Amino acid sequence: MIEKPAVTDQPIDKILAERWSGRAFDPSLAISDQQITALCEAARWAPSCYGDQPWRFIIWNQHQDKSSWQQALDCLSPGNQEWAKNAPLLVLAASVKTFSHNGQDNRWVGYDTGAASISLCLQATSMGLISHQMGGYDGNKLRAAFALPDDIELWAMIAVGHPAPLDSLNEEHLERELKARERRPLSEQFFSGGWNSPIKSGEQ
Repeated sequence: MIEKPAVTDQPIDKILAERWSGRAFDPSLAISDQQITALCEAARWAPSCYGDQPWRFIIWNQHQDKSSWQQALDCLSPGNQEWAKNAPLLVLAASVKTFSHNGQDNRWVGYDTGAASISLCLQATSMGLISHQMGGYDGNKLRAAFALPDDIELWAMIAVGHPAPLDSLNEEHLERELKARERRPLSEQFFSGGWNSPIKSGEQ
């Protein structure tokens, strides 16, 4: 397994630093029911507006239901299918658009579902798994294949599985896998006291 910990100005928690979006999955290693439950629990305890928990996740398990997993894989973009075909789990992150307590529109569903999704991915990292969130999928195809209601918002597909040797990737994806992780400097995105006033970075 390749390790690509984040290079940070200050140390951060090991799980946060080690989470990254790998593409090399081992198709022979299943994810246990206990591990799946742990992933779900991590997402379940994410924060949300009014504690409404608007997220809904569908999990397709290649080792338990190859047919439905294949249907989900077929909804990914061709480029994502090339590597996600080896992931034992495919997960759809979706959400209900309205509050459960009053039926009013909930404009925070995307924010809240994102929080639940990253919680799931961090839990995967803590268990020695890798995860990769994807925007490249056909939402209409997903709705038709799995009878998803029109009032459910679709956000991302997530591949989860055990890491595999890099020789499982084609040349293009191998290049991406080996590429150094980069982020914009803190000063471009984090401000102190007002807009566009960069925070002071406490670099070591």
